Order: sequence, then structure tokens, then C-alpha cells
Amino acid sequence: MASIESEIRELKKKHNAVILAHYYEDGDIQDVADHVGDSLFLAQVGKTLDAPVVLMAGVVFMAESVKLLSPEKTVLVPDRRAGCSLVDSSPYDKYLAWRQAYPDAICVSYVNSSAAVKSITDVCVTSSNAEKIINAIPKDRRILFGPDRNLGRYISKKLGREMILWPGACEVHILFSAKKLFELKEQHPNALVIAHPECDETVLKYADVIGATSRLLAEVKDNKTTNEFIVATEDGIFHQMRKVRPDAVLVQAPAEGSCACNQCPYMKMNTLEKIRNALQTLEPQVNVDPKLSALARVSLDRMLAITDGRPVEWPDRFTVH
Repeated sequence: MASIESEIRELKKKHNAVILAHYYEDGDIQDVADHVGDSLFLAQVGKTLDAPVVLMAGVVFMAESVKLLSPEKTVLVPDRRAGCSLVDSSPYDKYLAWRQAYPDAICVSYVNSSAAVKSITDVCVTSSNAEKIINAIPKDRRILFGPDRNLGRYISKKLGREMILWPGACEVHILFSAKKLFELKEQHPNALVIAHPECDETVLKYADVIGATSRLLAEVKDNKTTNEFIVATEDGIFHQMRKVRPDAVLVQAPAEGSCACNQCPYMKMNTLEKIRNALQTLEPQVNVDPKLSALARVSLDRMLAITDGRPVEWPDRFTVH
């Protein structure tokens, strides 16, 4: 009897499909993927792929981004219910009212947002490129940053740029405990603390390295001054960390209480069985209304242009289309 992995490989050949997977997926899903990475990498790869069918093993907003950048592709998700707390905390109507209150500002939205929110956004960012993009905004322009307040606060302090922050947060990263992290550091005095900027600032103050998932992975791979790391982000990244640094001792930063709150419940909704089923039926598909897509794509195109070092133009004032 064929393994589910071999079934997936055959279905990929049949449909000329490519699987993209985020670092926060389970290891078995990362291993069947053609490309594994953070949200910036996946957005870049999704745009350049020749494959007519793309399955995004991540959460739905990531698949929406692929569809926005490549509307001609068939974009699949293993489970349409795989949402995101940041998307849920930034409903379009409320975000629009916030945006309209500051029409002269540049609106910067984390890529962890809906296509509708992207459609009223001037530029998207990921945790990998946020600093570069904020630095590209003229110094005389006010900045709105949403929907993750912790990422916005971190970038604001680091770059000395005042921002008006939307009050959203990632339900996984905000539950890391600063008190427990302090105690864990005492138990592992030689460990390097590496943390994602979506964590609360009380946690980040204990971090030796702060960065996107790709940055944290690089730190584990390249830092040979220690082989022990306390990791404050979703534990799916451990799979790639163990691959690039088999000798490393990886300790998960503790969450409040005793739950496994350091796992994203939405990422973990995806399974090999759901991936196989999606490739068999070419469902569920992610589609975006063409008019909405044209508006939302502007913010992603501007993000990719700045990331690539290309000049962009900024609107003088926000108007609802």
C-alpha cells in the first residue's frame, strides 16, 4: 500500500503542483513541501513559480497573498478554517475607520492580514523586511502600523519612528511568560535566547537575538559560540533548526500556565491527509474578488519592490476606492 507521502508526490506530478509550507507546520508537512520558509520567502516564491497549481500549507491569509500576486494560479489550502488571530482582530470595517481617521498617514500592515485589509493598506511588511520598509517611508509622513502592536512597537523603538499602533496581537507569541523565561535563563546560563518580535516587550528584554523565523533559524545554524538556545516562537521551527544544527540543544521558551500555547492552533489544523485530499479534488480553493485583488495587490507589490531595492511612490492621501 502506497504511503501518503508517495500519494502526494504522484498527485503533484499529475497536476503540476507545488507545495509551499511555513516553518510553523509540523515536520512531516515541511518534508513533503517543495519550498519551506517564512511569510516573506513564501510570498516571493509564490509569485515566481511557473506551476499552475500551488498548495499553501500554512494559514489562509498566506494563500490569499499567493493568489493576489498570481491571480491566474489555482491556489489551494488543506483546511479553509486555518485562520489567524491577527486577521480576526482586524476586521475590515473597524480597520477602515481607523485608516480614515488618519488620511495623511502611510498605512503599514503586517502581511498577517486579510485581503480586504490589504486593499486599504499602502504597504505590507513581514517581520523579515519591516525595518527596511519603514526606513523607506519619508520621515515627514505619519505611520499607521497594524495589526500586530508588538511588532510595531519593536520596530518603532528600534528605528526611532513614531507610529500609531493597531491593538492586535498574535495569540501564540503574547503568551510567552517573561517571569518563566527569566527562571529558565537561570537554569540554562549558557543558552542564547532568541525571540520573534511578535512577543511582548517584557519577553523581548531577555532576548539576545530578536528576529523573524528565518533570522532565528540562521542564528542557530551559524552561531557556534554556543550549542544551546532558548527559542521564543512557534515550535514548528524546531524541525528546520534540528536539520541545520543537529548538535543544538533547543529549549522552548515557556508560556503562561501549563498549556501548549506555543503552538499555533491554525497551523496545526493542516495534515498530510488534508494535503492529499486537496490535491485529489483541487479543493478548497482560495479566490479573491478581482476588484478587491487589484487594490490589495498594490500593498504587496510595493512591499516586494522595496525589499528588492526598487523605488516606489507613496500616495499623498488616503481615499476609499
